[in-house]
Amino acid sequence: MHHDMQKMSHMDHEAAMTNPQMAKEMEKDMRRRFWISLVLSVPIFLYSPVGVNLLKIHLPSPVPVNWLLLILTTPIVFWTGSIFTVGAYSALKNKKLDMSVLIATGVLTAYLFSVYLTITSSSETFYEAAALLVTFVLFGHWMEMRSRRGTSDSLRALFDLVPPQAHVLRNGKEEILPSAEIIKGDIIIVRPGDKIPVDGDIIEGESSVDESLVTGESIPVAKKIGDKVIGGSVNQTGEIKFRATKVGSETVLAQIISLVEKAQNSKAPGQRIADKAAAYLVVLAIGSGLVTFFAWIYFGQADLVMALTFAVSAVVIACPDALGLATPTAVAVGTGIGAKHNVLIKDAATLENASKINAILLDKTGTLTEGKPKVTDIIAFEGFSQTDILKYEAAVESGSNHPLAKSIIEKAVAQKINIPQKTSFESIAGLGLKAVVDGKTINVGKEKLLQEDKVATDLAKDEMEKLASQGKTLSLIAINGKLAGMIALADTVKLSAKKTITQFKKMGIEPVMITGDNDQVAKAVAKDLGIERFFAEVLPSEKADFVKKLQDEGKFVAMVGDGINDAPALAQANIGIAIGAGTDVAIETGSIVLMKSDPYDIILAIILSKATVGKMKQNLFWASIYNILAIPIAAGVFYNSFGLILRPEVSALLMSASSIIVATNAVLLKRIEAKL
Repeated sequence: MHHDMQKMSHMDHEAAMTNPQMAKEMEKDMRRRFWISLVLSVPIFLYSPVGVNLLKIHLPSPVPVNWLLLILTTPIVFWTGSIFTVGAYSALKNKKLDMSVLIATGVLTAYLFSVYLTITSSSETFYEAAALLVTFVLFGHWMEMRSRRGTSDSLRALFDLVPPQAHVLRNGKEEILPSAEIIKGDIIIVRPGDKIPVDGDIIEGESSVDESLVTGESIPVAKKIGDKVIGGSVNQTGEIKFRATKVGSETVLAQIISLVEKAQNSKAPGQRIADKAAAYLVVLAIGSGLVTFFAWIYFGQADLVMALTFAVSAVVIACPDALGLATPTAVAVGTGIGAKHNVLIKDAATLENASKINAILLDKTGTLTEGKPKVTDIIAFEGFSQTDILKYEAAVESGSNHPLAKSIIEKAVAQKINIPQKTSFESIAGLGLKAVVDGKTINVGKEKLLQEDKVATDLAKDEMEKLASQGKTLSLIAINGKLAGMIALADTVKLSAKKTITQFKKMGIEPVMITGDNDQVAKAVAKDLGIERFFAEVLPSEKADFVKKLQDEGKFVAMVGDGINDAPALAQANIGIAIGAGTDVAIETGSIVLMKSDPYDIILAIILSKATVGKMKQNLFWASIYNILAIPIAAGVFYNSFGLILRPEVSALLMSASSIIVATNAVLLKRIEAKL
C-alpha cells in the first residue's frame, strides 16, 4: 500500500513492515473499508444515471433520488475513503502530489458538486463517480496488502539468540537465572551445546565456539583462558566458565540490534511508480477543470451551473478508477510468481525497486560459499598413501563435534575407509590432537603442534604455502614422529555462484564481495568467482558502512547475506536480500528472501522486478489513456458543434472496461515464468 495513503505516520508504516500484527490489522481494516464501500456502491450505481438511463432500472425511492444518493455516498467519502483525504492532506503538507491527492481531488470534486446540485436543483449528479473511485482503489490496496501477507515476521528473532536462562555462580553456588538478570562480574558456566548469554572473558576451561551467527565466520574458534566470548554464539566441545564483561545494551548482539533499527528507520521509502504518474494526472485534472470552467464562462457564455458541470466532468474523468488497480494487480501477480519459485518479495516497493539495482554486495560465507568446510586436498609424503592420511586423521578426530573433524570423517566414510579405534587421546587447545591408533603415535593439527614434538616440517613448506595462498585451512599429520602428510579444507563455493556473478556482469550490475575472513581467503574466492572488487577482514558492525560507501558512490545497492552480522547491512541497503538457510534475523531484515539459498535466485528476482515494472507502466498507460482522451469530450469541446457530451453512465462503462483491461494485462505477467 502507498505509504502516504495511510492514516498512520511513516514510523507506523515502517513498523507495519516488520510487525506482522500491525500488518494484519492494516489489511483487516482495508478489507473492511472495501466491503462497506462495495455494499453501499451497488445501490448508488443502480439509482444513479447509469442505472436509470443505461441499464433502464427504475427502483422506488423513499426520498428524492439525489438525497438517497447523498445518504449512501457520504459514509464512503468520509469514512471508508477517509484514508485518501487524510493522505492527501499529509502529502500536500509535505509539498507532494501523489495518488492520494489525485483520488481525493476526484472524489471530493464529484461529491461536493453533487451535494451542491442536490440542494439547489434536481439535476443529474456525480455521486456514483465518487463511490466507484473509492471502491476500486480500496480493492487495489487490499489486493496489494494480501500479496505480501505471510512473508514478513518480527525482528524478535534477534532477541531469541540470547538463551532465556543461564547457569550463574553466585556465592559459590550454581543458580539458574534469567539471562536478563546477569550483571557485570558474574561467573557463568556454559556446557557443550549451550548458547552463550552475554559477552565475557574465559576464566576456566577450553572449548571451540561457533560464532558464525554473530560474526559470519564459518569455522568455530578455539577458546582458552583469557579469550573473549560473544553473547549469541554457541559453545561446542568443552565446558567453560567466563566472567561477564558486557551485559544488556553493551553486548555485541545488542549493538547489532540497534544498528538494524537505526538503518531501518533512516531508510526513506522510495517513491512509487503510481505516485509519479498520479502527480502528472493531478495537475492535468485540476488544470483541465479550471480551463474548462473559465472557457465556458468567458467564451461559451454558459451559466455558472453549466460551466461547473463541464468543469467537474473534466476533473472526474481525469481521475482514472483503474489507476488504483494498475500497480496492485501487477504486484499481486509478480509476488505470486516469485513465491512459486521460492523467492519471497515482502512489499510492492521492493518489487518495483529491484529493477534499479546496479551494485550488489555479497557476503562470502553462506551466500557465495556453502558455509561448511570440505576436504579439498589430501597430500601424502614419502612412505605413506592418501588412504593412510585419511584413515589416521579420521581415527584421531572421531567423536569430535568440530566442523573440520566432521568433514574429515565424512570424507573417510565416503571413501569407504574402515576407521580404526584410538587410545590414550589428548587434546591440545588451539593446536590439535594426539592419540595412539593401531599402536602408532599420531599427532594431528597445526604445524606448531608437530614442531613442539620435534617433528621436522620443512618437507611440507612449499605445499603449505601454496594451499594457504588458496585460502585453505591445513591439518598436518605426523605418524611415529615423522611427517606423513596433510589435509587441506576450505569453505567451498556454491555450484551456482560463478554463473550468478557472470550473469550480474551481463546485466550491468557490479558484484562486490564482503567478508570477515582474511585477505588471502577473500582473494582466493574472489579470483575463483571472477569478482574484481572485495572487502576483507570486515567486522560485523562495519558491514553497513561498506553498503553506505557504495551508496555514496551513487549506486543503488542490494546486499545479500545470511547471518546476524549481515542484518544491519541488509537494513541499510536499498534492497536487502536474505538467503533462506541463514538465520531468522537475516530473513526478517531482508526485503527479499531466497528460500532455496541459491544465489542464482537473485537474478530471478531482478528479472521478475523488471517484468513487473514493465507491466505496471503498461497498466498505468491503459488506466489513464482513455481518461486523458476523454477530457475534451467531458469538458464539452464538441457540445456546441455536435451536441456531444460525455454522459456519466458512458463514462462509468468506459471506466469498467479500463479496469478489466488492466486486470487482464497484469495476469499476462505470468508469461514471464517461461524465462525464469
